[in-house]
Amino acid sequence: MEISIAHLGPAGTYAESAALAYAKWLQTATGQISTLYPYASIAQAIRATADGKAQIAVVPVENSIEGSVTVTLDTLWQLDHLHIQQALTLPIAHALLSMATAIDAIEVVYSHPQALAQCQMWLERFLPSVSLVPTNSTTEALQYLRDNPQAGAISSQRAAQLYDLPILAYPINDHPDNCTRFWVLSLKPPENGSQTSLAFSLPANTPGALVKPLQIFAERQINMSRIESRPTKRSLGDYLFFVDLETDLQSAKAQSALAELRTCTETIKILGSYDVLPIGEALPTSSSRPEG
Repeated sequence: MEISIAHLGPAGTYAESAALAYAKWLQTATGQISTLYPYASIAQAIRATADGKAQIAVVPVENSIEGSVTVTLDTLWQLDHLHIQQALTLPIAHALLSMATAIDAIEVVYSHPQALAQCQMWLERFLPSVSLVPTNSTTEALQYLRDNPQAGAISSQRAAQLYDLPILAYPINDHPDNCTRFWVLSLKPPENGSQTSLAFSLPANTPGALVKPLQIFAERQINMSRIESRPTKRSLGDYLFFVDLETDLQSAKAQSALAELRTCTETIKILGSYDVLPIGEALPTSSSRPEG
C-alpha cells in the first residue's frame, strides 16, 4: 500500500528532507512505498492529515538553537484526532544562496523565520545592514534570487542543487550541532514507545497551580525532558503546557500519573507515545527528488 506524506514545501525544504528520510526508513522497515505532498505551511500539512487528505504528516517541533516550532504545538492543540507515531532528528546546515558575485553585494536576505534566527550571529557579523524578510519556507525564498543579484536566501545545499543556485557561504548556522526534531503524525491511535508527549491546561491561573502536575511526575520518578508553555488565546496570562516524558504510556507509573493528572488539570490531551527513529543513515542525498 502506498503511503501519502504531507510536509512543508516546496521541494528542497528541511521538512521534505525529513519526510524523505522517514519514507526511506518506512520502506526498509515495512516495504511500503511513500509519495510526498508539499504544503505551503506547517499548519496546512498538519490539517491535511487531520482531514484525511494525507495519511502522515512530518513536521518540525523543536530546534536545538531556536527552540520550539510553536505553530506545530498550537495546531496540534486545536485538533483532537492526530497522534505522534514516531520522532526523528535531522541535522541542519544552512547555506547562503545568491546570484551576487560577493557577499557584501547582498542587500536583503529571505528565509523561514526559524532559519533566520538560527543564523542570527552569522548575519550580524557578515551582513549587519541587510534587510531580513521572512518567508513560509526556506525554499519559497529562492524565487526572489534569479532576478535580483542583491538578494540572498538561507536554504540548504540540497535546495541549491535542485534549483541550480550558487552557494556563497556554508555552513552559516550559529552552532555546528544545529538539529531539528520532527514528529510523524497520523490519525492512528497512539501506540507504545519510550517517549510520551501530552498537553494540558489548568483550571485557574493561581500561585502554585503548575506545581501539583509537576510533582505528580517527580513522585513517580518520571523524567520530564521538556516543558513548553503556550498561550491558550482565551485571555492574557492564561497558558497551556506541552510536556515530553521519558516513559512508556502503558507503564503502571505513567497510567497512575495520568489518572492523578486529570484531577488537577482542566483539559489534558495525550499527543502520543512513540520511539525516536535511528534514521541517521537514511538521510536523503542532495540528488533525491520528491515523488509527489
